[in-house]
Amino acid sequence: MAMVAVAILAAGRGTRMKSDLPKVLHQLGGRSLVERVLDNADLINPLRRLVIVGYRGEFVQESLSERSGLEFVEQPQQLGTGHAIQQLLPHLKGFEGDLLVLNGDVPLLRPQTLQQLLKTHQDHSNAATILTAQVPNPKGYGRVFCDGNNLLTQIVEDRDCSQAQKQNRRVNAGIYCFRWSDLSEVLPKLTSRNEQQEYYLTDAVNYLNPVMTVDVEDYQEILGINDRKQLATAYNILQTRIKDDWMAQGVTLIDPDSITIDDTVQLQPDVVIEPQTHLRGNTTIQTRSHIGPGSLIENSHIGENTTVLFSVVKDSIVKSGSTIGPYAHLKGHAEVGSNCRIGNFVELKNTTIGDQTNVAHLSYLGDATIGTKANIGGGTITANYDGVKKHRTVIGDRSKTGVNNSLIAPLVIGEDVTIAAGSTISEDLPNDCLAIARARQVVKLGWRLKSKE
Repeated sequence: MAMVAVAILAAGRGTRMKSDLPKVLHQLGGRSLVERVLDNADLINPLRRLVIVGYRGEFVQESLSERSGLEFVEQPQQLGTGHAIQQLLPHLKGFEGDLLVLNGDVPLLRPQTLQQLLKTHQDHSNAATILTAQVPNPKGYGRVFCDGNNLLTQIVEDRDCSQAQKQNRRVNAGIYCFRWSDLSEVLPKLTSRNEQQEYYLTDAVNYLNPVMTVDVEDYQEILGINDRKQLATAYNILQTRIKDDWMAQGVTLIDPDSITIDDTVQLQPDVVIEPQTHLRGNTTIQTRSHIGPGSLIENSHIGENTTVLFSVVKDSIVKSGSTIGPYAHLKGHAEVGSNCRIGNFVELKNTTIGDQTNVAHLSYLGDATIGTKANIGGGTITANYDGVKKHRTVIGDRSKTGVNNSLIAPLVIGEDVTIAAGSTISEDLPNDCLAIARARQVVKLGWRLKSKE
């Protein structure tokens, strides 16, 4: 494949979004629109990637700062697509390859569509090749007219179309491939003599020859995002793609419509996802695990044969054969060993639980390390914060805390320790002991409150 540079149009404000945020930075399934466009473009291995920025350009630049190899081109005034590409002239001086033009607000294009566009462009040595789509309702889109060999005859903007031309359902997707040497010659000739007083890139196409069209198979790929409703529509399309794909790979989704799955999530066959469950970020779920109903899992690893019921798991690891929930909350790098039970209303924060340990109900364990085969009684709380600093609690293998234990960190409890119910423990405990730390019960016979009469 010849050398390819990719230019991404990302200068607009997107006034219909009703937001201070530049349009291309709005989130779609965990990533911004422009990041999705860049991800798609990366898969064709371009030689150069140029992002044309305008409205809050420095903010867009900052949001992409972790990506290497991007070049940012300023379009101080947004005077149309043609004007945006004119800004590339000094940057691509002497460039001999092809320029692929993408829109920062068209995030659903599949990489294979871009590959097909490029291949057609290069196989036919076209001056320009444009992506088109047959859409059910073409209102608002420029119409594309071509001959029997898919060679372009003209593009007419929607507002300039006659009634007859409006019947044409083939529209311009705004995605172009140009031979740069040809385009760079015609860019200076563009004028803004039109209703919008803008420089259209479509006018450049009219100066070039031959220009070919390529119809996209699935017209939904070219949907642009101009408002929140279109953002929601795009999310639904993306979700349908992701979920169809996982079901084809052997994952059971019970009521897919109520489930959401980010495209960064990895699932294995025979995982079952129940209704109202949301899988986000870099989450992996291993085979035969049963997730939901009503669970949120984000940036977490769930081992095989694990159940997570009505619970929230964030930035955490759960190993195989464990049961989480109902109503448990794991966060801040909690790590649960295999064959554990983390039950009702248990919160774990930055805590490691050894294999075969149970925390069955009503406990908060923060900044703690618990050994294997331990049992944490209901209502056990680690008092990990002294008002200034966080401190750790360590509980050894096979130890048992009692109901309503308060463990005042920093604290080390040995192995095979039993703590009596209702105890407040503030000093370390050696291995093999029983600890009782509660006031003695006092009973006063024949005592009652004096009545008011």
